[in-house]
Amino acid sequence: MTSLLQTFTNIKRQELLATFVAGLFFFFILSALMVVRPAREALGMQRGIEAIRWLFMATLLVTLLVNPLFSLLVSRFRRLVFITATYSFFSLGLLFFYGLLTLTPAHIGAVSGQVFYVWFSVFNLFATMLFWALMSDRFSKEQSQRLFAAISLGGTLGAMFGPWLASVLAKPYGTPLLLLIAAGFLMCAVASAWWLTHIKNENPQRNNEEPDADHAIIGGSAWEGFSAVIRSPYLLGISVYVLILAIVATLLYFTRLQMVAALALDTDTRTQAFAQIDLYTQAATFVLQAFLTSHLIKRFGIAFTLALLPLTVAFGFIGLALLGSLAALIAFEASFRAVQRGIMRPARETLFTTVPRAERYKAKAFIDTFVYRTGDALGSQTEGMLGRLGMGLAGLAWFAVPLAVIWMSLGLWLGYTQAKRTDPNATPSL
Repeated sequence: MTSLLQTFTNIKRQELLATFVAGLFFFFILSALMVVRPAREALGMQRGIEAIRWLFMATLLVTLLVNPLFSLLVSRFRRLVFITATYSFFSLGLLFFYGLLTLTPAHIGAVSGQVFYVWFSVFNLFATMLFWALMSDRFSKEQSQRLFAAISLGGTLGAMFGPWLASVLAKPYGTPLLLLIAAGFLMCAVASAWWLTHIKNENPQRNNEEPDADHAIIGGSAWEGFSAVIRSPYLLGISVYVLILAIVATLLYFTRLQMVAALALDTDTRTQAFAQIDLYTQAATFVLQAFLTSHLIKRFGIAFTLALLPLTVAFGFIGLALLGSLAALIAFEASFRAVQRGIMRPARETLFTTVPRAERYKAKAFIDTFVYRTGDALGSQTEGMLGRLGMGLAGLAWFAVPLAVIWMSLGLWLGYTQAKRTDPNATPSL
Protein backbone atom coordinates (compact mmCIF):
# COMPACT_ATOMS: atom_id res chain seq x y z
CA MET A 1 0.00 0.00 0.00
CA THR A 2 2.87 2.38 0.85
CA SER A 3 4.57 1.60 -2.45
CA LEU A 4 1.33 2.17 -4.34
CA LEU A 5 0.79 5.50 -2.54
CA GLN A 6 4.28 6.73 -3.42
CA THR A 7 3.92 5.60 -7.03
CA PHE A 8 0.78 7.62 -7.72
CA THR A 9 1.09 10.57 -5.32
CA ASN A 10 4.76 10.72 -4.17
CA ILE A 11 3.49 10.92 -0.55
CA LYS A 12 5.50 9.07 2.10
CA ARG A 13 3.56 7.23 4.76
CA GLN A 14 4.68 9.55 7.59
CA GLU A 15 3.52 12.56 5.56
CA LEU A 16 0.03 11.24 4.88
CA LEU A 17 -1.78 12.93 7.80
CA ALA A 18 -0.21 16.36 7.25
CA THR A 19 -0.95 16.17 3.51
CA PHE A 20 -4.56 15.17 4.16
CA VAL A 21 -5.14 18.01 6.65
CA ALA A 22 -3.50 20.54 4.31
CA GLY A 23 -5.76 19.33 1.52
CA LEU A 24 -8.78 19.62 3.82
CA PHE A 25 -7.72 23.15 4.73
CA PHE A 26 -7.55 24.06 1.03
CA PHE A 27 -10.90 22.38 0.39
CA PHE A 28 -12.61 24.70 2.88
CA ILE A 29 -10.85 27.80 1.49
CA LEU A 30 -11.79 27.10 -2.14
CA SER A 31 -15.31 26.02 -1.19
CA ALA A 32 -15.81 29.35 0.59
CA LEU A 33 -14.44 31.32 -2.36
CA MET A 34 -16.15 29.44 -5.15
CA VAL A 35 -19.58 29.26 -3.55
CA VAL A 36 -19.57 33.07 -3.40
CA ARG A 37 -17.68 33.96 -6.58
CA PRO A 38 -20.68 33.47 -8.90
CA ALA A 39 -22.59 35.93 -6.71
CA ARG A 40 -19.69 38.40 -6.99
CA GLU A 41 -19.83 38.18 -10.79
CA ALA A 42 -23.62 38.58 -10.90
CA LEU A 43 -23.73 41.55 -8.48
CA GLY A 44 -20.78 43.27 -10.11
CA MET A 45 -22.43 43.26 -13.54
CA GLN A 46 -25.42 45.34 -12.40
CA ARG A 47 -23.87 48.48 -13.88
CA GLY A 48 -22.32 46.82 -16.91
CA ILE A 49 -18.90 45.60 -17.94
CA GLU A 50 -17.33 49.07 -18.22
CA ALA A 51 -18.03 49.62 -14.52
CA ILE A 52 -16.18 46.41 -13.69
CA ARG A 53 -13.02 47.80 -15.32
CA TRP A 54 -13.06 50.61 -12.75
CA LEU A 55 -13.90 48.19 -9.97
CA PHE A 56 -10.57 46.54 -10.78
CA MET A 57 -8.87 49.90 -10.16
CA ALA A 58 -10.75 50.28 -6.86
CA THR A 59 -9.68 46.77 -5.85
CA LEU A 60 -6.07 47.64 -6.60
CA LEU A 61 -6.27 50.69 -4.33
CA VAL A 62 -7.90 48.77 -1.47
CA THR A 63 -5.31 45.99 -1.82
CA LEU A 64 -2.52 48.55 -1.55
CA LEU A 65 -4.06 49.90 1.66
CA VAL A 66 -4.62 46.47 3.20
CA ASN A 67 -1.11 45.11 2.51
CA PRO A 68 0.78 47.09 5.20
CA LEU A 69 -1.96 46.26 7.71
CA PHE A 70 -1.50 42.55 7.02
CA SER A 71 2.30 42.88 7.21
CA LEU A 72 1.93 44.67 10.55
CA LEU A 73 -0.21 41.79 11.80
CA VAL A 74 2.48 39.32 10.69
CA SER A 75 5.19 41.39 12.40
CA ARG A 76 3.43 41.59 15.76
CA PHE A 77 1.79 38.20 16.30
CA ARG A 78 2.71 34.55 16.04
CA ARG A 79 1.66 32.49 13.05
CA LEU A 80 -1.60 30.95 14.27
CA VAL A 81 -2.83 34.27 15.62
CA PHE A 82 -2.51 36.25 12.38
CA ILE A 83 -3.88 33.32 10.35
CA THR A 84 -6.93 33.07 12.61
CA ALA A 85 -7.40 36.84 12.70
CA THR A 86 -7.29 37.16 8.90
CA TYR A 87 -9.81 34.41 8.16
CA SER A 88 -12.07 35.51 11.02
CA PHE A 89 -12.08 39.08 9.67
CA PHE A 90 -13.23 37.90 6.25
CA SER A 91 -15.80 35.59 7.82
CA LEU A 92 -17.29 38.55 9.72
CA GLY A 93 -17.37 40.48 6.46
CA LEU A 94 -19.41 37.72 4.85
CA LEU A 95 -21.83 37.79 7.77
CA PHE A 96 -22.15 41.57 7.43
CA PHE A 97 -23.03 41.35 3.74
CA TYR A 98 -25.42 38.47 4.47
CA GLY A 99 -27.24 40.62 7.02
CA LEU A 100 -27.32 43.54 4.59
CA LEU A 101 -28.81 41.42 1.80
CA THR A 102 -31.42 39.73 3.99
CA LEU A 103 -32.44 42.40 6.52
CA THR A 104 -32.46 45.45 4.24
CA PRO A 105 -33.04 44.10 0.72
CA ALA A 106 -34.83 47.30 -0.32
CA HIS A 107 -31.60 49.26 0.15
CA ILE A 108 -29.49 46.90 -1.93
CA GLY A 109 -28.61 48.33 -5.30
CA ALA A 110 -25.81 48.63 -7.79
CA VAL A 111 -23.55 50.50 -5.35
CA SER A 112 -23.83 47.77 -2.70
CA GLY A 113 -23.10 45.17 -5.36
CA GLN A 114 -19.98 47.03 -6.41
CA VAL A 115 -18.78 47.38 -2.81
CA PHE A 116 -19.21 43.63 -2.38
CA TYR A 117 -17.36 43.04 -5.65
CA VAL A 118 -14.31 44.97 -4.43
CA TRP A 119 -14.43 43.43 -0.95
CA PHE A 120 -14.64 39.89 -2.32
CA SER A 121 -11.82 40.53 -4.79
CA VAL A 122 -9.53 41.48 -1.90
CA PHE A 123 -10.76 38.55 0.20
CA ASN A 124 -10.22 36.12 -2.68
CA LEU A 125 -6.49 36.77 -3.04
CA PHE A 126 -5.66 37.10 0.65
CA ALA A 127 -7.40 33.81 1.49
CA THR A 128 -5.41 31.76 -1.03
CA MET A 129 -2.17 33.70 -0.45
CA LEU A 130 -2.23 33.01 3.28
CA PHE A 131 -2.94 29.33 2.70
CA TRP A 132 0.04 28.90 0.38
CA ALA A 133 2.27 30.99 2.65
CA LEU A 134 1.58 28.52 5.45
CA MET A 135 2.27 25.60 3.09
CA SER A 136 5.66 27.00 2.04
CA ASP A 137 6.39 27.59 5.76
CA ARG A 138 5.28 24.11 6.80
CA PHE A 139 6.92 22.01 4.06
CA SER A 140 10.47 22.02 2.66
CA LYS A 141 11.35 22.51 -1.00
CA GLU A 142 11.78 18.77 -1.51
CA GLN A 143 8.44 18.07 0.15
CA SER A 144 6.70 20.83 -1.79
CA GLN A 145 7.70 19.33 -5.12
CA ARG A 146 6.16 16.02 -4.10
CA LEU A 147 3.18 17.12 -1.98
CA PHE A 148 1.81 20.41 -3.31
CA ALA A 149 0.02 18.75 -6.22
CA ALA A 150 -1.72 16.33 -3.84
CA ILE A 151 -2.57 19.18 -1.46
CA SER A 152 -3.99 21.14 -4.38
CA LEU A 153 -6.43 18.29 -4.98
CA GLY A 154 -8.29 19.36 -1.86
CA GLY A 155 -8.63 22.86 -3.29
CA THR A 156 -9.84 21.51 -6.62
CA LEU A 157 -12.52 19.45 -4.89
CA GLY A 158 -13.58 22.61 -3.05
CA ALA A 159 -13.55 24.56 -6.33
CA MET A 160 -15.86 21.91 -7.79
CA PHE A 161 -18.07 21.64 -4.72
CA GLY A 162 -18.53 25.41 -4.27
CA PRO A 163 -19.92 26.15 -7.77
CA TRP A 164 -22.09 23.03 -7.63
CA LEU A 165 -23.52 24.15 -4.30
CA ALA A 166 -24.09 27.67 -5.65
CA SER A 167 -25.82 26.39 -8.80
CA VAL A 168 -28.15 24.23 -6.68
CA LEU A 169 -28.98 26.83 -4.00
CA ALA A 170 -28.92 30.17 -5.85
CA LYS A 171 -32.31 29.91 -7.54
CA PRO A 172 -34.49 28.27 -4.83
CA TYR A 173 -32.97 30.05 -1.79
CA GLY A 174 -31.40 33.20 -3.24
CA THR A 175 -27.85 34.50 -3.44
CA PRO A 176 -27.50 35.76 0.21
CA LEU A 177 -27.50 32.23 1.66
CA LEU A 178 -24.25 31.54 -0.19
CA LEU A 179 -22.44 34.13 1.92
CA LEU A 180 -23.54 32.48 5.17
CA ILE A 181 -22.31 29.10 3.92
CA ALA A 182 -18.97 30.60 2.91
CA ALA A 183 -18.48 32.06 6.40
CA GLY A 184 -18.98 28.58 7.85
CA PHE A 185 -16.39 27.15 5.47
CA LEU A 186 -13.85 29.76 6.61
CA MET A 187 -14.27 28.77 10.23
CA CYS A 188 -13.66 25.16 9.24
CA ALA A 189 -10.51 26.36 7.44
CA VAL A 190 -9.26 28.00 10.66
CA ALA A 191 -9.77 24.73 12.54
CA SER A 192 -7.82 22.88 9.83
CA ALA A 193 -4.95 25.39 10.07
CA TRP A 194 -4.70 24.79 13.82
CA TRP A 195 -4.76 21.02 13.28
CA LEU A 196 -2.03 21.19 10.64
CA THR A 197 0.34 23.32 12.70
CA HIS A 198 0.05 20.87 15.60
CA ILE A 199 1.02 17.85 13.49
CA LYS A 200 4.67 16.96 13.94
CA ASN A 201 6.80 17.90 10.93
CA GLU A 202 8.49 14.77 9.68
CA ASN A 203 11.07 16.68 7.65
CA PRO A 204 14.26 17.06 9.71
CA GLN A 205 15.69 19.79 7.47
CA ARG A 206 12.76 22.16 8.02
CA ASN A 207 12.69 21.32 11.75
CA ASN A 208 16.38 22.21 12.07
CA GLU A 209 15.90 25.48 10.18
CA GLU A 210 12.86 26.65 12.17
CA PRO A 211 12.48 24.65 15.39
CA ASP A 212 9.82 26.96 16.88
CA ALA A 213 8.09 28.40 13.82
CA ASP A 214 4.62 28.19 15.34
CA HIS A 215 5.45 30.30 18.39
CA ALA A 216 8.09 32.65 16.97
CA ILE A 217 7.09 36.21 16.06
CA ILE A 218 8.52 37.22 12.69
CA GLY A 219 8.97 40.92 13.54
CA GLY A 220 10.11 43.57 11.09
CA SER A 221 8.21 46.49 9.57
CA ALA A 222 4.88 46.79 7.78
CA TRP A 223 6.66 47.67 4.50
CA GLU A 224 9.21 44.86 4.66
CA GLY A 225 7.47 42.82 1.95
CA PHE A 226 7.71 45.66 -0.58
CA SER A 227 11.36 46.40 0.21
CA ALA A 228 12.27 42.70 -0.01
CA VAL A 229 10.78 42.49 -3.51
CA ILE A 230 12.66 45.59 -4.65
CA ARG A 231 15.99 44.26 -3.34
CA SER A 232 15.73 40.70 -4.69
CA PRO A 233 15.99 39.88 -8.43
CA TYR A 234 14.44 36.48 -7.59
CA LEU A 235 11.35 38.02 -5.96
CA LEU A 236 11.16 40.63 -8.73
CA GLY A 237 11.12 37.77 -11.25
CA ILE A 238 8.25 36.10 -9.38
CA SER A 239 6.44 39.46 -9.32
CA VAL A 240 6.67 39.91 -13.09
CA TYR A 241 5.60 36.28 -13.62
CA VAL A 242 2.51 36.89 -11.46
CA LEU A 243 1.86 40.25 -13.15
CA ILE A 244 1.72 38.64 -16.60
CA LEU A 245 -0.44 35.80 -15.25
CA ALA A 246 -2.96 38.34 -13.95
CA ILE A 247 -3.00 40.28 -17.23
CA VAL A 248 -3.70 37.14 -19.26
CA ALA A 249 -6.33 35.87 -16.81
CA THR A 250 -8.09 39.25 -16.93
CA LEU A 251 -8.18 39.25 -20.73
CA LEU A 252 -9.94 35.89 -20.56
CA TYR A 253 -12.19 37.06 -17.74
CA PHE A 254 -13.57 40.07 -19.64
CA THR A 255 -14.05 38.03 -22.79
CA ARG A 256 -16.23 35.65 -20.79
CA LEU A 257 -18.13 38.49 -19.12
CA GLN A 258 -19.08 40.00 -22.45
CA MET A 259 -20.39 36.70 -23.78
CA VAL A 260 -22.49 36.06 -20.64
CA ALA A 261 -23.72 39.68 -20.57
CA ALA A 262 -25.17 39.16 -24.05
CA LEU A 263 -27.54 36.55 -22.56
CA ALA A 264 -29.39 39.31 -20.58
CA LEU A 265 -30.15 37.18 -17.50
CA ASP A 266 -31.36 38.20 -14.02
CA THR A 267 -28.97 38.17 -11.03
CA ASP A 268 -29.79 34.70 -9.68
CA THR A 269 -29.72 33.13 -13.15
CA ARG A 270 -26.37 34.79 -13.90
CA THR A 271 -25.09 33.44 -10.59
CA GLN A 272 -26.20 29.96 -11.63
CA ALA A 273 -24.64 30.32 -15.09
CA PHE A 274 -21.27 31.48 -13.73
CA ALA A 275 -21.33 28.63 -11.19
CA GLN A 276 -21.88 26.04 -13.90
CA ILE A 277 -19.01 27.43 -15.99
CA ASP A 278 -16.71 27.29 -12.93
CA LEU A 279 -17.76 23.73 -12.25
CA TYR A 280 -16.94 22.57 -15.77
CA THR A 281 -13.42 24.03 -15.67
CA GLN A 282 -12.43 22.04 -12.56
CA ALA A 283 -12.63 18.51 -13.98
CA ALA A 284 -9.41 18.69 -16.01
CA THR A 285 -7.65 20.36 -13.05
CA PHE A 286 -8.51 17.43 -10.82
CA VAL A 287 -7.13 14.90 -13.30
CA LEU A 288 -3.86 16.81 -13.70
CA GLN A 289 -3.31 17.21 -9.96
CA ALA A 290 -4.21 13.62 -9.17
CA PHE A 291 -2.08 11.85 -11.75
CA LEU A 292 0.38 14.17 -13.46
CA THR A 293 1.63 17.30 -11.67
CA SER A 294 3.93 15.85 -9.00
CA HIS A 295 5.48 13.52 -11.57
CA LEU A 296 6.02 16.40 -14.00
CA ILE A 297 7.77 18.47 -11.32
CA LYS A 298 9.85 15.51 -10.18
CA ARG A 299 10.83 14.41 -13.70
CA PHE A 300 11.21 17.72 -15.57
CA GLY A 301 11.69 20.28 -12.80
CA ILE A 302 10.12 23.60 -11.85
CA ALA A 303 11.35 25.46 -14.95
CA PHE A 304 9.44 23.18 -17.32
CA THR A 305 6.22 23.26 -15.30
CA LEU A 306 6.30 27.06 -15.01
CA ALA A 307 6.67 27.31 -18.80
CA LEU A 308 3.65 25.11 -19.57
CA LEU A 309 0.98 27.73 -18.81
CA PRO A 310 2.47 30.42 -21.10
CA LEU A 311 2.65 27.82 -23.85
CA THR A 312 -1.03 26.95 -23.27
CA VAL A 313 -1.94 30.64 -23.43
CA ALA A 314 -0.14 31.20 -26.73
CA PHE A 315 -1.93 28.32 -28.46
CA GLY A 316 -5.23 29.17 -26.74
CA PHE A 317 -5.40 32.76 -27.97
CA ILE A 318 -4.43 31.68 -31.48
CA GLY A 319 -7.27 29.12 -31.46
CA LEU A 320 -9.72 31.64 -30.02
CA ALA A 321 -8.85 34.18 -32.73
CA LEU A 322 -9.36 31.57 -35.44
CA LEU A 323 -12.65 30.10 -34.15
CA GLY A 324 -14.19 33.01 -32.23
CA SER A 325 -16.97 30.95 -30.60
CA LEU A 326 -18.26 30.60 -27.04
CA ALA A 327 -17.40 26.89 -27.16
CA ALA A 328 -13.81 27.75 -28.08
CA LEU A 329 -13.63 30.22 -25.19
CA ILE A 330 -14.93 27.67 -22.69
CA ALA A 331 -12.44 25.08 -23.95
CA PHE A 332 -9.59 27.61 -23.74
CA GLU A 333 -10.60 28.77 -20.26
CA ALA A 334 -10.92 25.17 -19.04
CA SER A 335 -7.43 24.39 -20.37
CA PHE A 336 -5.99 27.62 -18.95
CA ARG A 337 -7.42 27.11 -15.48
CA ALA A 338 -6.57 23.41 -15.45
CA VAL A 339 -2.91 24.09 -16.20
CA GLN A 340 -2.88 27.17 -13.95
CA ARG A 341 -4.33 25.46 -10.88
CA GLY A 342 -3.31 21.89 -11.60
CA ILE A 343 0.31 22.39 -12.69
CA MET A 344 1.55 25.98 -12.52
CA ARG A 345 0.22 26.96 -9.07
CA PRO A 346 1.79 24.06 -7.13
CA ALA A 347 5.05 24.64 -9.02
CA ARG A 348 5.00 28.41 -8.40
CA GLU A 349 4.40 27.96 -4.68
CA THR A 350 7.57 25.89 -4.35
CA LEU A 351 9.52 29.03 -5.28
CA PHE A 352 8.78 30.48 -1.83
CA THR A 353 10.21 27.50 0.07
CA THR A 354 13.75 28.83 -0.51
CA VAL A 355 13.19 32.34 0.93
CA PRO A 356 13.25 33.49 4.61
CA ARG A 357 10.09 33.25 6.72
CA ALA A 358 9.36 36.98 6.64
CA GLU A 359 9.38 36.91 2.84
CA ARG A 360 7.08 33.86 2.75
CA TYR A 361 4.36 35.96 4.35
CA LYS A 362 5.14 39.63 3.69
CA ALA A 363 6.75 39.58 0.24
CA LYS A 364 4.36 36.84 -0.85
CA ALA A 365 1.39 38.91 0.33
CA PHE A 366 2.62 41.89 -1.67
CA ILE A 367 3.18 39.79 -4.80
CA ASP A 368 0.04 37.65 -4.62
CA THR A 369 -2.29 40.54 -3.83
CA PHE A 370 -1.03 43.97 -4.92
CA VAL A 371 1.09 42.83 -7.87
CA TYR A 372 -1.66 40.48 -9.00
CA ARG A 373 -4.30 43.20 -8.76
CA THR A 374 -2.00 45.53 -10.69
CA GLY A 375 -2.02 42.95 -13.46
CA ASP A 376 -5.82 42.82 -13.20
CA ALA A 377 -6.04 46.58 -13.65
CA LEU A 378 -3.61 46.58 -16.60
CA GLY A 379 -5.40 43.66 -18.23
CA SER A 380 -8.85 45.23 -17.87
CA GLN A 381 -7.74 48.52 -19.38
CA THR A 382 -5.84 46.76 -22.17
CA GLU A 383 -8.87 44.66 -23.10
CA GLY A 384 -11.05 47.77 -23.10
CA MET A 385 -8.59 49.68 -25.28
CA LEU A 386 -8.35 46.83 -27.80
CA GLY A 387 -12.16 46.68 -27.88
CA ARG A 388 -12.49 50.42 -28.49
CA LEU A 389 -10.00 50.11 -31.34
CA GLY A 390 -12.22 47.43 -32.88
CA MET A 391 -9.45 44.79 -32.83
CA GLY A 392 -11.61 42.04 -31.28
CA LEU A 393 -10.25 38.55 -30.66
CA ALA A 394 -7.53 38.93 -33.28
CA GLY A 395 -6.22 41.98 -31.43
CA LEU A 396 -6.16 40.01 -28.18
CA ALA A 397 -4.11 37.30 -29.87
CA TRP A 398 -1.60 39.79 -31.32
CA PHE A 399 -1.12 41.21 -27.82
CA ALA A 400 -1.20 37.99 -25.78
CA VAL A 401 1.05 35.67 -27.83
CA PRO A 402 4.25 37.80 -27.64
CA LEU A 403 3.50 38.39 -23.96
CA ALA A 404 3.26 34.62 -23.46
CA VAL A 405 6.73 34.16 -25.01
CA ILE A 406 8.22 36.62 -22.51
CA TRP A 407 6.27 34.90 -19.74
CA MET A 408 7.60 31.47 -20.71
CA SER A 409 11.20 32.71 -20.72
CA LEU A 410 10.72 34.16 -17.26
CA GLY A 411 9.29 30.87 -15.97
CA LEU A 412 12.35 29.01 -17.24
CA TRP A 413 14.66 31.53 -15.54
CA LEU A 414 12.81 31.25 -12.21
CA GLY A 415 13.07 27.47 -12.28
CA TYR A 416 16.80 27.63 -12.97
CA THR A 417 17.34 30.27 -10.29
CA GLN A 418 15.48 28.31 -7.63
CA ALA A 419 17.57 25.22 -8.36
CA LYS A 420 20.76 27.27 -8.05
CA ARG A 421 19.60 28.80 -4.75
CA THR A 422 19.10 25.32 -3.33
CA ASP A 423 22.23 23.74 -4.83
CA PRO A 424 24.80 26.00 -6.55
CA ASN A 425 26.19 22.97 -8.38
CA ALA A 426 22.78 21.87 -9.69
CA THR A 427 22.09 21.68 -13.41
CA PRO A 428 18.36 22.29 -13.91
CA SER A 429 16.76 20.19 -16.60
CA LEU A 430 13.85 20.69 -18.94
